[in-house]
Amino acid sequence: MSIIHNKDLGTKQKALAINLDPSIYGSFAEIGAGQDVAANFFKAGGSSGTIAKTMSAYDMVVSDAIYGAQKVRRYVSEQRLMAMLEHEYSLLIERLAVQRGENTTFFAFADTVSALNYHRTNDAHGWMGVRFQLEPNGPFNDVILHVKLLDTDNNLQQQTVGILGVNLLYACFYYHGNPLIFLLSLMDDMPRDRIQIDMIRFDGPGFDKVDNRLMSLHLVKYGFSDAALFGPDGQNLQPSEALYKKHIVMIRGRFRPIINVHLDMLNNGVKQFLQEPDVDKDNVVVITELTLQALKERDADQSAEIDEKDFLDRVDILCSLGQTVMISNFHEYYKLVAFLSKITKLKMGVVLGYPNLEYIFSEAHYQDLPGGILESFATLFSRKVKLFVYPTFKDGTIYNCLRFYPPPHLIDLYRYLIANNKIEDIRHYNEKNLHVQTDKVLQMIKHGEAGWEEYVPAEVAAMIKGRSLFGYAAPGAPAKTDTAATDSAGTVVDTA
Repeated sequence: MSIIHNKDLGTKQKALAINLDPSIYGSFAEIGAGQDVAANFFKAGGSSGTIAKTMSAYDMVVSDAIYGAQKVRRYVSEQRLMAMLEHEYSLLIERLAVQRGENTTFFAFADTVSALNYHRTNDAHGWMGVRFQLEPNGPFNDVILHVKLLDTDNNLQQQTVGILGVNLLYACFYYHGNPLIFLLSLMDDMPRDRIQIDMIRFDGPGFDKVDNRLMSLHLVKYGFSDAALFGPDGQNLQPSEALYKKHIVMIRGRFRPIINVHLDMLNNGVKQFLQEPDVDKDNVVVITELTLQALKERDADQSAEIDEKDFLDRVDILCSLGQTVMISNFHEYYKLVAFLSKITKLKMGVVLGYPNLEYIFSEAHYQDLPGGILESFATLFSRKVKLFVYPTFKDGTIYNCLRFYPPPHLIDLYRYLIANNKIEDIRHYNEKNLHVQTDKVLQMIKHGEAGWEEYVPAEVAAMIKGRSLFGYAAPGAPAKTDTAATDSAGTVVDTA
């Protein structure tokens, strides 16, 4: 049976539909931002058919007494949310399973939210989740998400939480068979500019075919968030929690595939970053970033659809190398730095190829900014950020920071950045890498040419062969067609 997204259903209609379904029964636990989710079900009518209990443990002492004290006393956190879901769901099963378990799919809804305070000085955000059954006496499933509240009024934020909560619970029971429709339906009945969802995770036997990394891609692709993050184990991470008060070293690219030059760039860039006097070596997170633009099949056609399998192939390789991966919609570096600077105030490092330095100093890319290139530089370089530039080889010459000549009217600005330790060459690089072109390696893989393995890490070569990635065909088999764009040597990114 195909699942159809009914976009005309309003919040009250969804709440009423759940209330009138005799098989759905559960509890609500809400901390912060009122109790607007449960309130929507009460107001819809017929709530006695759905609600076993509602509660709100606002007081921290009370909350700890019910859900347990945490080592890190952050009450708006994933850990607190999971403790709430575990406690409330266990109570439901303990108290009601015998009485009505044969005919009921139980659920526990929970949220913990920090809405805008009176002085408007806090970061309005929250965690929300549902633990639920898809069949009576069946195993439970979890859907967990993190939301940023963008309304500038506390009451509006409470209303937004209420709508989102109804959408989430409705999706759990009526859209669980189609994860994309599930995701898109979370924005029903409210404008996109009211919230951002920057993390969502599906767990349980009902979602055994859902790839949470792909859901991270969808968050960015469909405008739910500007960036999404997941770790080497493929588990989705919430950026503000994973990167909070961390030093960040970032490298962006297509990584199609990742080759030795990329690792040489990253390893040497990280090594130099750790030598900075204001960097805590034990508090550093390294991120490999893929932009939406880098996932397009062809540079010339930015309207092309993203090949989801190709995306997952690249991510699998990066994760196998122990990388934390970010997907973003930040084509320009200054936008990425601005985003990360809201999460951490500690020093950051950006590892990039020489052609990207040329791109950053090209004024044509900042015509949409009132202040032009100076406005972008004020964002990029006013933070504690340092660029580590990997050289490139062209026309018989190795080009690095010393050989970079910006337009004459920007020379003094460039010298200022060099003198103030904002830009630095990557040293001790492997010169042999400068003669390796990434697009040539990809062509060798696609056409079955001998010797491509020496240009990629051994584990990457094994994955490419074992899974026939990037058009690779085993010896004797016809070569596969692979038309996606590639990057060039010395340029780890798509000029972003």
